[in-house]
Amino acid sequence: MSSSAPKRTGQGFTLMELMISITLVAAIATGMLMAMRNGLLSLNRVQTRLDENRRALGVQRILSLQLGGAIPARTGCAGPLSPFAFRGTSSVLQMVSTYSLAEGSRGSPHIVEYQVAPDEGGTVKLIVYERLYTGPASMAEFCGESVAVQGSPQPFVAATHLAYCRFSYFQVSPEAQFRGGAWVNAWGGPILPSAVHIEMAPATPDPMRLPVVAVTAPLYVIRFPDELRYEDKAP
Repeated sequence: MSSSAPKRTGQGFTLMELMISITLVAAIATGMLMAMRNGLLSLNRVQTRLDENRRALGVQRILSLQLGGAIPARTGCAGPLSPFAFRGTSSVLQMVSTYSLAEGSRGSPHIVEYQVAPDEGGTVKLIVYERLYTGPASMAEFCGESVAVQGSPQPFVAATHLAYCRFSYFQVSPEAQFRGGAWVNAWGGPILPSAVHIEMAPATPDPMRLPVVAVTAPLYVIRFPDELRYEDKAP
């Protein structure tokens, strides 16, 4: 009588097969988690660039609206100084504007002060101060011999890490009837300038982000010391 090997009555997995299966599942899960992580990081980088680009465009628009909203508010200062609250240098600018950072164009006029300040790594930054305009009594610093920055304790940082930032002012030639003139580095004349130019550039340009560009804003309203009326100038 011949003998035969015992037959297996059920299917099963050996310990080695189970370990191999667990290892493969863990490897697949790890790969999926890494892919999800890389995707989330890429999405975060794209979102950060979009936010920075939106901020750059928003800052440019805010500066244009604020400069364009300059009004010839009188300071009440005695002496040879300008009777209007507008003066500046290549690094500091003071004026009264109908546009504010907090209230936009729907609020009260504010005294606005731009200042170029040192930043990290030898760069500079553009800071915007503003406070409520309450009449000539709120503009005592305009009566001094130099521009004094006395802004709010929490300024708005418009741009950082700039290679340079400087202001210039367009001085109209009286003989040209508002059609010609020149840019000057300081302003303290008896009337407002025809336009303001803020020239700035990033210290390290990034092709993946919108660059900080220059802002040129015309001042549409001007008031002459010997006149009691306003004159609207063409843009």
